[in-house]
Amino acid sequence: MSYNPFSLVGKTILVTGAAGGIGRATSVECAKLGATLILTDINVEGLNETLGMLEGEGHTVEVANLTSQECLDDLVARLPKLDGFVSNAGVTKPMPVKFINKDDMERILSINTLAPVYLTQRLCRKKKLNEGASIVFTISVGGIYTTAPGNAMYGASKGALQVFMKNVALEMAPKVRCNSVNPGMVNTKLAGRSYSEEDMLKDMQTYPLKRYGEPQDVALAIVYLLSDASAWVTGHSLIIDGGKTLY
Repeated sequence: MSYNPFSLVGKTILVTGAAGGIGRATSVECAKLGATLILTDINVEGLNETLGMLEGEGHTVEVANLTSQECLDDLVARLPKLDGFVSNAGVTKPMPVKFINKDDMERILSINTLAPVYLTQRLCRKKKLNEGASIVFTISVGGIYTTAPGNAMYGASKGALQVFMKNVALEMAPKVRCNSVNPGMVNTKLAGRSYSEEDMLKDMQTYPLKRYGEPQDVALAIVYLLSDASAWVTGHSLIIDGGKTLY
């Protein structure tokens, strides 16, 4: 047998936001490395498409609205013991500060911040995480740096999750590790809905590597944080941004 420190054989991993984008790419890469996946999203069609792309057997889907406390309770009650939890679900809506409104702010916080916080809380409280398990939050460089005008709501939601991640890492050590990946702009449907093609092509030139990331770029970093190759890494934010934040 060949040696592979990134192997996920024997690991059961929950992935939220698995119907597309980074969540889908993460699920596909984890399955290639031997993990058993539990995929969750509110998008039934997208979940089933992702399921059909996975290598191996034993993968399952859980359709769930993670902003609902009742749905969270039901989901966690059905889950087996986990070796990994990847929180991917997220939304954005660029808006100048003077136009921020209660409905948009509450929606973004509910999906980007509160849902992963409450799901993590339940996984810990119900002892659903095996010793040696790894939690990975997909956050954003926007959760660390001021990235662009109009990003205040999104940045605030991700910044809160950034601080939460570090506290989980502290409280759950040494039995459970917790880290984040913090991507720059990634080619996903979410990005395409938020910015015009012209703006995106112009912005790409501000990246030293002259391109946006692909979902797989982020997924492979998540694989590292889930695997035993990162056994001495916790509370860390892995920036994956094509050099954008070098300046």
